[in-house]
Formats: sequence, structure tokens, C-alpha cells
Amino acid sequence: MATRIAILDDYQNVALSFADWDSLDADVMVYSKPFADDTALIKDIASAEIIVAMRERTRFPAQLLGRLPELKLLVTTGPYNDAIDVAAARDLGIVVSATGYLESPAAEMTWGLILAAARNIPGEVQSMRQGGWQTSVGTDLSGKTLGLLGLGKLGKRVAKVGQAFEMRTIAWSSHLSASEAMRHGVMAVSKEELFATSDIVSIHVRGGDRTRGLVSAVELSLMKPTAILVNTSRGPIVDEDALVESLSRKQIGGAAIDVYNTEPLQPDHPLRGLDNVVLTGHIGYVTHEQYEVFYRDAVEDIAAFLSGRPIRVLP
Repeated sequence: MATRIAILDDYQNVALSFADWDSLDADVMVYSKPFADDTALIKDIASAEIIVAMRERTRFPAQLLGRLPELKLLVTTGPYNDAIDVAAARDLGIVVSATGYLESPAAEMTWGLILAAARNIPGEVQSMRQGGWQTSVGTDLSGKTLGLLGLGKLGKRVAKVGQAFEMRTIAWSSHLSASEAMRHGVMAVSKEELFATSDIVSIHVRGGDRTRGLVSAVELSLMKPTAILVNTSRGPIVDEDALVESLSRKQIGGAAIDVYNTEPLQPDHPLRGLDNVVLTGHIGYVTHEQYEVFYRDAVEDIAAFLSGRPIRVLP
């Protein structure tokens, strides 16, 4: 019997076009819609021996992994996945592997959102489609302060573009040193100073328990009334209820958000009804080039696993 492979959360239904799945000589099942709950997921994929998970769209806690008796290999696209209980998988004899990842798409998306929010591009586009002309007054970036919550690989890329726009760049993270920041032309500041003085606050820390709620009502209250919050990292880093409240009361200038606590974002979520927020559906990493890396590497991992060769194992 052919190996049974389940590709999950292929929202655009494109996974099969980005890699040579036929080379695996396997029974490949593609799921393009999110599962309603664990019971629905198990009903459809309980027989799968290999699962390919797209980033963190579907969670794999210990209790779910324990209900997938046939599962031998779980491939996550990207270099890490906070939605997988890797220790539990290891205890169950399930190998968890990772793929390569391009950092440029998320950094580029960050700047797309910053520009869209600063110049009200979505509103102006909609106005033009309706016959309007010049409905808003935008904000310059030159001379403004870009505050980076995190100065890792992505934060450094975003900083470099900000500097090209002649922005003052500052950053904070729990382990950032002044000397490390200066090496990239960035000034290390306190968390409070970052929120209080930045015109744009852009989030570039990893998700997880350590950073959950890192941006709370307290941090939002420190921001300038003209400042914009940008999140292309992970939704739970920001207290979503506090953000909705702040935007509703116009306490900050606006926000540009690509990630949410629950994804896909509910159709009736209050963020969708606000006029001072730019919203996209977690597309920061969704590019042709990124998908080529994800699915090509997934096929390579599966082929290596089936032949007993070494693969990229998630630590």
C-alpha cells in the first residue's frame, strides 16, 4: 500500500504545483480549508503516515498527536513551529522535521503595511474605485522614529529599510545590548521609551509563551496619538482586546496587522469594522519563492525519511 501523506491548510490549493510530489509514489491528500476542530481533523487524516503542516495554521498538542496512531513523520514548513509539541511527538516516536525559510518576504510585507498605513493606501484605492479623489492626508516617514520590538534577522532587515527612508531607528528586546544594536545603526532603548517615542512600532519577536501579551494596554497607552503599530510576527504577542479598544477610541494613530490570535480571523471580528487599521490575512510569508522552498524541502524530507537517510529534525 502506498504511503499516505496529508498536506494541511493549503488555503490557495497550490501545494501540488510547487514540488514534485509524484516522485514520492505516495497517496497524497490535500486539505485546503481549516478543520473545525480536532475531531474533524482526526476523522479525515487518522490514516495519514506523514503530515505536512503549513507553519502554525494547525496546532499539534500532545493530546492530538496521541490520537494519530499511524503518524510517523510530521513536516513543518519553516525552521520552527510553536504549534507542535515536539517533546510529545518524540515520546510517541513521531519524527518532526523542518524546511528552509526565506526571511525577505516577511520583511518586505512589513514595509508594505507600514506604507499602506502611513499613506492610507487601502482607503485611497477604494476611493478611486468609487470615483473619488484625494480623501486623506498621509504621513512622511523621513525624519520619523522607527521602533523595533526585536532586532533579530527580520528586525535588522526592517531597520535597514527604515534607515534608507532616513528614519531614526531604535529597538528593544529582553536580550538586546547597546553594542549589538549600534553594529546595525540602531539605538537600544528601554521598552517604555520605544513605545513612547516611536512613530512606527514594528514587532519582530518570536511568538510563544515568553512573548504572549508582550504588547498590552500599558504599552499601547504609552504610544503617541499619531503612532502606528505594525504586527507581522504572531497575533498573541499583542493583547488583541486592548488593541481594539485603543483603535476604537483613536488613542493611537492606527495599526497594520497581518497576524491574529485566532486564524483565519472571524468574519465578525471587531478589527474588521475599524477604519484606522490595515488588515491582511497572514500573508507575510506567502510568496511563490517561499512556497517553492517550503514544498520542495518537504518533498525532500519525506523522500529522505522513506529511504532511511538523515533529514532536518526540529530540535
